[in-house]
Amino acid sequence: MTNLAIASPSRRVIDAQTHRTPSGIDYEIVGPLGAPVVAVLGGISSTRHVTSTAIDPQLGWWEDAVGAGRAIDTKRFLVLGIDYISISRGSSTVSTSDQADALADVLDHARIRSLHAIVGASYGGMVALAFGAAYRARCKRLIVIGAAHESDPLATALRHLQRRVIELGANLGRERDALTIARGIAMTSYLTPNYFKERFIDCDHADSRVLEDRIGSYLRKKGEDFADSWTSEKYNALSLSLDLHRVRPEDIAVPATVIAVSSDRLVPIEQARQLVDRLGGPAQLIEIDSPFGHDAFLGDAHRLAPFIEELLNVGLEVTA
Repeated sequence: MTNLAIASPSRRVIDAQTHRTPSGIDYEIVGPLGAPVVAVLGGISSTRHVTSTAIDPQLGWWEDAVGAGRAIDTKRFLVLGIDYISISRGSSTVSTSDQADALADVLDHARIRSLHAIVGASYGGMVALAFGAAYRARCKRLIVIGAAHESDPLATALRHLQRRVIELGANLGRERDALTIARGIAMTSYLTPNYFKERFIDCDHADSRVLEDRIGSYLRKKGEDFADSWTSEKYNALSLSLDLHRVRPEDIAVPATVIAVSSDRLVPIEQARQLVDRLGGPAQLIEIDSPFGHDAFLGDAHRLAPFIEELLNVGLEVTA
């Protein structure tokens, strides 16, 4: 294996192509060959396709943050994205530690000794923490957005009810409808009350049908889009993985920056502060506010971009 160094303009650019490890993990790499490698991990619905490319022009799940000239610049970094596994190798429940092992497997297959950084948001932030605890020599920096060392009890309660909805729908032969509703419930926890309040501006509050449609149509569309590409088994596996996530912060010696959103209802700001206080290596906390709450990394990417860009520049040395 070889360490990857910062790219010079003459180095060949890798366009996004899907690769698969012998164990069946799909991943995608884009950027200059020889550049520092940044693994980008998102929520449970994210995929290996992080940004659009010439080979695959379909928009990636984090198009606002990753790409040429963006915060995670594919002209300067070799960006790695993976598909999460939903079946554990060793037990009935897939864990964030299993996802960290899957990432290590991908690094081995791609012949990458170590990462310049992991940028992980939501579930991806949990996986980043698990990777930092298990593979401290294989990553120089963690950038953790909207994630902590364990699930907050309220977040666990909400996801439990979502899984109950899916179980009921499956028993009634209406799995897709159940997935649509469960995803809609999840959307209400990702965003803030003010985000939904804005949908009622200039709305006739005396007309219940209008009120219902303003929110209902939005949640229904989000749920249906999700249900088109998911199964109840995959949803339940990753939902439960979120609930069972637990790492010991003291075991993470990798330098880490935690970006927390004060309006995040799934990862309370106090939990993020506790994580930073307990981390075993150099750590810092960046607090922001956003009407997008937990989904600020998606809806407010431009607010996060300067922090991510600055953090990724730490430790870079240009080589000939």
